[in-house]
Amino acid sequence: MNRKTISIHYVNAALHGARRLNMDIESLVSRAGIEPSLLSQPKARVSPEQYTRFAQIMWLATQDEHLGFDNTPRRLGTFATMCQLIIHAGTLGKALERGQLFYSLFGTDWSMSISHDLHEARLRVNAPLDRDLDHFITESMLMVWHGLSSWLIGRRIPLERAKFGYPKPIHADEYDALFYAPVMIYDATYTEISFASDYLSLPIRQTEDTLAEFLKTAPAKLLVKFKNTNSLTSRIRELLKTHIGGEMPTLNDVASQLYLSPQTLRRRLAAEGKSYQGVKDDIRRDTAIHLLASPHLTLDEVAEKVGFSETSTFHRAFKKWTGVTPGLYRQIHSE
Repeated sequence: MNRKTISIHYVNAALHGARRLNMDIESLVSRAGIEPSLLSQPKARVSPEQYTRFAQIMWLATQDEHLGFDNTPRRLGTFATMCQLIIHAGTLGKALERGQLFYSLFGTDWSMSISHDLHEARLRVNAPLDRDLDHFITESMLMVWHGLSSWLIGRRIPLERAKFGYPKPIHADEYDALFYAPVMIYDATYTEISFASDYLSLPIRQTEDTLAEFLKTAPAKLLVKFKNTNSLTSRIRELLKTHIGGEMPTLNDVASQLYLSPQTLRRRLAAEGKSYQGVKDDIRRDTAIHLLASPHLTLDEVAEKVGFSETSTFHRAFKKWTGVTPGLYRQIHSE
């Protein structure tokens, strides 16, 4: 219930290739269980399940793992073939080197490279900015390679730094959930994520059997898995989720539970681009979106479970959070 939702920005960004191919946009998003009218609502959000289904539908519809962004399609099965090649590499470092070599066979326009020194490993991606205006493929490559690396060794790899070779985008608030790093740098020379080089020597813990199961939903599911759990925002969400439907603790209460002063909590949240009220609103919003997918619950019951005594107040808050009414979010599930 506490899983974060995903901005409609990523749905719109993923559709650029489909629009370039003159595909039926409304049909694509409807098949994923996403109401097409949400595409015009900048504050709208979808569930991880909806986004995973949407990504799978897009790959099948375009028959292209780059979703129509490039003139030369990346045939379906390319990612799976690469995974079968690296699963027996022994260590994460060797697996990433094999992955880099494999994708270099397709040219350098869309590429991944791995480098490291004694202390830091750097996973760099390259995508043509003129064909990836919203940075969708660039960010997807970062998420997929980070998620794949974490899956291979059976643990989430904490990032130390993220650099982006473009100005800070308007959707940068989403980066905390996608690949949170203590240091984020924009307008950099390259786009890359870095982590402790020790992880490169860790053994691959997956097998051909687990790979077969993994490939049933990958790489789509990698876009919503292995999210950051170490940020202060995530720790506060974990505390608040037990209070959904009741009275939320005050900022002072949460600070006390985390052994922080209220001033320190505010300052550290601000460093993550958040506020305490914003975190409370986000968890209520995300919970409401998941509950609205349950047809047996009335809107009144959803409002109560999210912590609103008046349904009308819930309607106003939900529209403020997402740009649409709760009924519109539910509409697609009742058809």
